[in-house]
Amino acid sequence: MSRLLSKERVRDLFLCLALLCATLALLLYPQPAMEAAKSGLKLCYNVIIPALFPFFVLSSLVVELGLAGYLGRLLEGVMRPLFGVNGACASAFALGFIGGYPVGAKTAISLYENGMCTRTEAERLLAFCNNSGPAFILGVVGAGVFASSRVGVLLYLAHAAASVCIGLLFRFYGSGSGSGRQEHAPRPHFQAQRFTVAFTGSIKQSFLSTLNICAFVVFFTVVIQLLIRSGCLPALAGALGTLLAPFGLTPEWAQRLLTGILEISSGVWTLSGDGSLPGRLTMAAFLLGWAGLSVHCQVLSFIGGSGLSVGTYLVGKLLHGGLSALFIAVLVRLIPLEAPVSDYLADQVAGIAGVDFSRALTLSLVSAWVVFLFYLLVAVVAAGKKLGKHRNYML
Repeated sequence: MSRLLSKERVRDLFLCLALLCATLALLLYPQPAMEAAKSGLKLCYNVIIPALFPFFVLSSLVVELGLAGYLGRLLEGVMRPLFGVNGACASAFALGFIGGYPVGAKTAISLYENGMCTRTEAERLLAFCNNSGPAFILGVVGAGVFASSRVGVLLYLAHAAASVCIGLLFRFYGSGSGSGRQEHAPRPHFQAQRFTVAFTGSIKQSFLSTLNICAFVVFFTVVIQLLIRSGCLPALAGALGTLLAPFGLTPEWAQRLLTGILEISSGVWTLSGDGSLPGRLTMAAFLLGWAGLSVHCQVLSFIGGSGLSVGTYLVGKLLHGGLSALFIAVLVRLIPLEAPVSDYLADQVAGIAGVDFSRALTLSLVSAWVVFLFYLLVAVVAAGKKLGKHRNYML
């Protein structure tokens, strides 16, 4: 008991020291903190809100209206043998690739909370469904950071392939435990609220979720700036660079890595500087797979009191980063990257925070509506088949 109390005291002491240091940093560097907060708010206004809000509404409607259940009947034969989850989980898999993080994770948690998948299935989904969207990798990272559309395609292929591999690996998660054998996969069925109720509830919930994410983005933007100004991040990078010097990691590369571990968008933008192209691509692939502590905090806020395992999610993201880096290292050797740069695409992305709000919102809304109409079409087809079978039975 004394040892436990001692550990708690040590933890509380470190927490108090961290809070004290944060307060001193804000007092010593008020102007840089304000500029960082403004930059984070601009990023949220131009990118985060228009890109995520429509997909949050979509994912909520897909679950609340029972459309995921109809999709589940059609894709049960694919999702079960590949990933060890029922067909309804295909909605989290698809939305995770299209909407970007943390849309896939939020959809997986919603499926679990609505009884459309078991706890083991939800934890498997969290390990591989929280992915970066194609707009971020192809536009921001490929064209904006590396000024090459071909690089963006290679990064997205490596990112997608690593996600699928993680899903294949985690299909065995929980299969040998006693609790896993006692779980029975639910049979998704259309038992939804009225559309007006589901729609208004989805709008409110999605708006709050988007604000929650914006808060984390602004917070980590300020934290990174304060760590740089105070010299803590360069000092940590120097220590890490010295420790990993035998592996070719310099302090500059270590600072890039640490920045990306904290916040994904800030991390990938540091890779637009000097350094070999294969090295920068490998680190970019790892950071995209890992996603950053900012994204992890967003996912943890959604997990809340659901009881789902956080460790499964973090292990999955760490493996995702490692496999993505491995795949891109192989692709760089196989595919030459000296092709002409797409000047038009590169000019469209001058920076993450510089994306036009109306254009981003329009593209996101169109993409969300296309996906929603696809789910609605699947539901209509499934309902028609069910009605036809019922009539044949009656005859």
